Amino acid sequence: MLYVGESAKSKIVEIRADKNMSDDYFVRVSVTSGGCSGLSYQMDFDNEGKVNDQIFEDNDVKIVTDLKSFLYLCNTTLEFSGGLDGKGFYFNNPNAARTCGCGESFAV
Repeated sequence: MLYVGESAKSKIVEIRADKNMSDDYFVRVSVTSGGCSGLSYQMDFDNEGKVNDQIFEDNDVKIVTDLKSFLYLCNTTLEFSGGLDGKGFYFNNPNAARTCGCGESFAV
């Protein structure tokens, strides 16, 4: 399962409204090679499904990932932190053995 924190839900709703996105848009997250720690998170809005998509809905937000990325993201919560010292969207990933200082990459 992938989870969406209340802070992330609020920001996602705000972005979708600002960009006039229809209800068929969902959040797509994935893991790619790269970053200081070896693996990086990617997040975007999408409205087209792909073969082997893993589809979850939490906190009234539909979140989709590919099967390979799900192996790294299982039980991860998408969060949002705003303000002057906020880091924007971030992933609270229990599978990460270490993360880099910026929090955008991780290792398992």
